[in-house]
Parts: sequence; C-alpha cells; structure tokens
Amino acid sequence: MTKILCIAGPTASGKSSRAVTEALARGGEVISVDSRQVYRGLDIGTEKITPEEMRGIPHHLIDIRDANDPYSAGDFAADAARLIEEITARGKLPILAGGTHFYFDALLKGLPEGADPDTALRAELEALPTEELFARVRTSDPRRAAELDPQNRRRLVRALEIIAAHGSVPPRNVKVRLSQQLCKSDFHVPLDAEWLVIDPPREELRGRIDTRLASAFERGLVEEVRHVRGQVGDERLNELGLEYRIIGEYLRGERTEASLLPTLSAKLWQYARRQKAWLRKLQDEVIAATASHPGRS
Repeated sequence: MTKILCIAGPTASGKSSRAVTEALARGGEVISVDSRQVYRGLDIGTEKITPEEMRGIPHHLIDIRDANDPYSAGDFAADAARLIEEITARGKLPILAGGTHFYFDALLKGLPEGADPDTALRAELEALPTEELFARVRTSDPRRAAELDPQNRRRLVRALEIIAAHGSVPPRNVKVRLSQQLCKSDFHVPLDAEWLVIDPPREELRGRIDTRLASAFERGLVEEVRHVRGQVGDERLNELGLEYRIIGEYLRGERTEASLLPTLSAKLWQYARRQKAWLRKLQDEVIAATASHPGRS
C-alpha cells in the first residue's frame, strides 16, 4: 500500500501551514487539494501559499491552469494519483492538503463524472430558481453540496445531472481505522491514507475568517478581481468562488463597496459550516468502520 497523509479542514483553519510543518518533519511533498489554487492569477482570493511560506517544500497542482481553462474533480484525481506515484518513487511522503473535500472523494472513492447530458432534464433544471437547485443537491447528496457555491447555477445543474444518472456518491469498499482510512483508488494505486483533520472551534474559526478577509482587502483583493474579470468575463468570474462573484457584483455596480466585507464574511462562514459538516461525516465513517473492525487501532 502507498502511504499518504491527507490534511483536511474548513477554510482559514491553517491547512497550508500545517502541511509544510508535516512535510518538514516527515520528509514530504505537498499536493494541493484546492479547486481554485490550480489557476494562475487567483492569488489573494484563494490565499495561495507563497514561495516563502513553502519553506523549500515542493508543492504541486498550484498555478497549473489559466483561469479560463476549467479543471474538474476527475482532472484532479488523475493528476494526484500520478503525483502520488512520483513522490513515493522519490522516497518522499505525499501530503494532500486542502479544503476541496469533493476532490478527496474523487481520488479516494471515485466519482461518476461521465454522466451524459440529458437535454430534457437540463431544460427542466434551467427553469428552476438557483435556491431550488441547491436545495435539491443538498437533499440528494449533502457531500457534493458541501463543495458547491449555492449561487453557481452551472455547477448545480451539472451536479443534479450526475446525481440523476448515477445517484449520490457512497463510500466504495472503504475500510477505515481510527487514525487511517484504507481505500483503493480508481487510478491504479492502492492507498493507505492517514487523516489529519483541522477543525477549530466555531468562534476561533469565525475570527480567522474575518482576519483573513481584512488582510486580503488590504493586499489588493478588489484589484485582483478586477484584473481576473478583464481576462475571463463575468460569467466565468462567477464560477471562480465567492470572493470573485461578490466583488464582481460590486465592479458591475450591483452592490456597494461597504457591503463587501460583511457579505463575504457571512458567505464564507456559511461555506465553512458546510465544510465542517463534511468533516463530521468523515469522522462518522471512521467511527462506524472502527466499530465494524474492532481489531484495527
């Protein structure tokens, strides 16, 4: 079995710095599990780790695509599986760290991303309000909903198409022990994955989110969004996450500058709560599987 370390947690919980600490202590390289840090130019809005913060540790799957070039969970799973093999061959520990939990599932359990579009179903879904689309995803597949922006209609529609074709994403022959999760990847590599979950108390996490936001605005977040908008246009901007969508609305004159910080604070906290729900499900899987295999420790 190929050993990997998976570091998961909600936004602003300190995953990147912990990954570097673990890599220095255990001889590792970091694979980013972040659906937006793959894009060049999305630096402040995604809190992308800097070269100085990397402290000489190789980091992978950061700045590998232009913002107009979509990157899917399937792309991540294939890239991560290849990198795991390469890093292991160098005698290093692959450390997967990030907050896109949907990507962890894609690698470790596999996802049915190949659903063919159903024209009639798509027309039906396109006619629904965005709130109803998100409610349907959340009801049908809470794990998938935790990784979606509730305002991103394109991804919500696509998620419902996949759910209609394949159902939700159940664990696939996964055996778990208290500190580790054993699973077989669809990409040829049997994995022995140790989980390190960072889950700060609610008030601490809320404060970290607000501090990070204030710093991002001071470092030029609005100008970064303005630049990205000029490159990709408004439709694609809306798909790049909360910060880019909300500030895009301000740049189009649809909201006031004074509303940006409180709106983003509230939205990011909602997102963090959905991420924490995914972590609770992960921990429930560990407890349930440990009870089923009492000989594991």
